[in-house]
Amino acid sequence: MSKKIGTEAFSRRAFLTSAAMVGAGALAAPAFAQSAIDSLINAPQRGDWDDQFDAKAASRTATAVVSNTPILGPQSVPSIQQAIAQYQQIASAGGWPEVSPSQQRLQIGVTDPAVQSLRQRLIITGDLPREAGISSAFDSYVDGAVKRFQARHGLPADGVLGEFTLKAMNIRADVRLQQLNTNLIRIQTFPEELGRRHVMVNIPAAYVEAVEDGSVATRHAAVVGRLSRPTHLVNSKIYEVILNPYWTAPRSIVEKDIVPLMRKDPTYLEKNAIRLIDGKGNEVAPETVDWNAEKAPNLMFRQDPGKINAMASTKINFYNKNGEYMHDTPQQGLFNKLMRFESSGCVRVQNVRDLTTWLLRETPPWSRQQMEQVITTRVNTPIKLAEEVPVYFVYISAWGMPDGVVQFRDDIYQLDGNAELALDTTAGTEQPVQ
Repeated sequence: MSKKIGTEAFSRRAFLTSAAMVGAGALAAPAFAQSAIDSLINAPQRGDWDDQFDAKAASRTATAVVSNTPILGPQSVPSIQQAIAQYQQIASAGGWPEVSPSQQRLQIGVTDPAVQSLRQRLIITGDLPREAGISSAFDSYVDGAVKRFQARHGLPADGVLGEFTLKAMNIRADVRLQQLNTNLIRIQTFPEELGRRHVMVNIPAAYVEAVEDGSVATRHAAVVGRLSRPTHLVNSKIYEVILNPYWTAPRSIVEKDIVPLMRKDPTYLEKNAIRLIDGKGNEVAPETVDWNAEKAPNLMFRQDPGKINAMASTKINFYNKNGEYMHDTPQQGLFNKLMRFESSGCVRVQNVRDLTTWLLRETPPWSRQQMEQVITTRVNTPIKLAEEVPVYFVYISAWGMPDGVVQFRDDIYQLDGNAELALDTTAGTEQPVQ
């Protein structure tokens, strides 16, 4: 597929060229001395399992990386520059050891020689405290550190060293440094002031941030476009919320999905409450259409409001030339998947009613209670926002936070310039490495 995504798509070659220039001028950081790593690796082991287990250490989990600071804002550039400085020091000191798969499942309670290199790997990036030491015991310190690492990489924080966790751990430090430099350039294209109230959709992270007065008011998991049908980058404004929306199938979905389904099952449209509408607004009976014709019929495919509607209760409209929007979904189980790149370009939002409550807070009389009452009627109800809210669809696959936490995500659209960063984590559920 083309590597350009919308008018604001990035050139991979330009990224790499600019990244090399930016890397040289990154902010200085405290020296990550080779001697410190050597002393750590060569330190005496702290003892056996019983000596190392600390029940309180189990609290060192994914919550440590959660922040109300938005990805984009006044602190974005200095935060990622701080991360670049850290990873420059790590790369200069030789990076981190490779963590090899073990014959047994690596999780809390296991003792295995492979845990020693795992501990070294986690200590170097600050996920495991240095005082935890190097041993073969997968204790509560390691469990908390693995969960922290997983959360920083957008993986389920279960503390188990599975396939994709291992892949993410074994990306070299210099490659992660390159990824940070690439994303610094992306972040620098945005102004510090994005609007008092705004929404950001980060495609590689597959989540949505609603930001108010410099703080994340609400954050939502999302399902975004797959590689073959990517979600486009856009700077726009949200102007409308529709409760009980009709769903009009895009031409691409009609051609690639609906017509083939109708050939297999002539009752598909009826089962899914989809009506055919001609250019004059008249309904056309499906049995009058030749579904085996070379071209799909030149008709509108419109689904009635209701529980099985592709957008379920809500549609959020913003200005764009690609016909994309944000919406609810009847398939809530999609938000539980490891990676959420399955749409045809539009963005499905988990707990979307929380987002619409926030969007409509300054558009009376649309309280949460009022919206819920309208949704139960299944009557199509468009609502114009009293004040349009800026929205930014961005591609940020690595970023830093003011507290020093560094986040990485799978390069789903292969824009970061290195095949290692596209971890192929879209295949389904992570399998334990045994």
